[in-house]
Amino acid sequence: MGAAVLAVVASVTVVAQAEAAAPAPPSGMSLVFSDDFTGASGTGLNRSNWLYDIGTSYPGGAANWGTGEVETMTDSTANVYQDGGGNLVIKPIRDSAGQWTSGRVETQRTDFAAPAGGKLRMEARLQQPNVSGAAAAGYWPAFWALGAAARPVGATNWPSIGEWDIMEDINGRSSVFSTLHCGTGSGGPCNETTGLSSGERACSGCQTGFHTYAVEYDRSTSPEQLRFYLDGANYFTLNSSQLDATTWNNATHHGMFLILNVAIGGGFPAAFGGGPTAATQSGVPMLVDYVAVYQSGGGTTTPPTTTPPTTTPPTSTPTTTPPTGGTRDAYGQIQAESYNAAGGVQVETCSEGGQDVAYVANGDWLQFDNVNFGTGGVRDFVARVASGAGGGVSGLVEVRVDSRSNAPIGSFAVASTGGWQAWTSIPGNVSNVSGTHTVYLTFTSGQPADFVNVNWIQFRR
Repeated sequence: MGAAVLAVVASVTVVAQAEAAAPAPPSGMSLVFSDDFTGASGTGLNRSNWLYDIGTSYPGGAANWGTGEVETMTDSTANVYQDGGGNLVIKPIRDSAGQWTSGRVETQRTDFAAPAGGKLRMEARLQQPNVSGAAAAGYWPAFWALGAAARPVGATNWPSIGEWDIMEDINGRSSVFSTLHCGTGSGGPCNETTGLSSGERACSGCQTGFHTYAVEYDRSTSPEQLRFYLDGANYFTLNSSQLDATTWNNATHHGMFLILNVAIGGGFPAAFGGGPTAATQSGVPMLVDYVAVYQSGGGTTTPPTTTPPTTTPPTSTPTTTPPTGGTRDAYGQIQAESYNAAGGVQVETCSEGGQDVAYVANGDWLQFDNVNFGTGGVRDFVARVASGAGGGVSGLVEVRVDSRSNAPIGSFAVASTGGWQAWTSIPGNVSNVSGTHTVYLTFTSGQPADFVNVNWIQFRR
């Protein structure tokens, strides 16, 4: 949620009045996450879907959320609640001592990603705080996304891991800014701390009515694109060719998580006159009707330039013998070291007992033959993973069936867990599968460093 360069252009105004559920997926895409905020009046959010940010920073992160904003974030239903009419309410409040509180919530999931050759769309229908003029000084509502690797370390790896600002407005200007933050913390290829921005786009009625705001990350085109939308109109596009490959990949080729918040004060409002002041009105909320995330499958992925081995590497002797003609139960734990074939990995002693697959990096893979899913009903998969990767290093763990060149049926993002033997279980949604298949774990990252170890995987109904 950073500052943006300034350029006022023509408005795009399509105001929708009625509340709506998350719309049907765009052609060729499927819905992977949504929330219509249909809870009872005055209730908080479903914490299995949402994480509340508390205080004035991430643990170990920069003070005042790194932006200079002045509010304290809470999980109080005074600041964050459902209104009983299908909306999430995020309300900044100033107390009698002049101190501000507000709300900032994030999706628990950090695995929203565009597979190679596919697309990702993040969308929300919301109304900006209905306040303007002097009463709006310091208001800073936002709908945005951060790279998954920000969460374990309190965003100390910002901006290299990517920030996609889908909707920002400041000081009640009835406008919208969209921005990609990436690269280095000052200057660099992404012009930080400004970022690569749409500039200010006028949005008549954004304070008085609901509008849809979206970003679509398209990896099916060359160059790849980040496209930003207001009420379905594409008003800002960034191409991967505008940046070097490492900077672009580090900001895009991994999972993301979504954030909704209303900040008060900070560097961005200061660029437009500042605030808050004594005239700033307390208690004007941002209303969110729905949030939705859509994804399309990828196309054929480019195989490694060096043909991976089709037999187990000599240094990798599984302790669990791979099946030879029998089947594996998809719903039982499949030990990673029991692979039938692999590329680019090694096996080592695991602190949890037995062995794990280690030194996993971009382009590596594991193959498990004869995995039996029965008659279907797969809900998700979970993997036991650990990572001691450095700051800014993360990647995707992907599941494919029958061929490594097929599109992933599911994935999740992973960054440092605190050590190469600091194990944690991470779930990821998968498409439904039935019958018996060869299952591949493939590993994708925007950089060459090792980013994960794997102990086991398991599918769940």
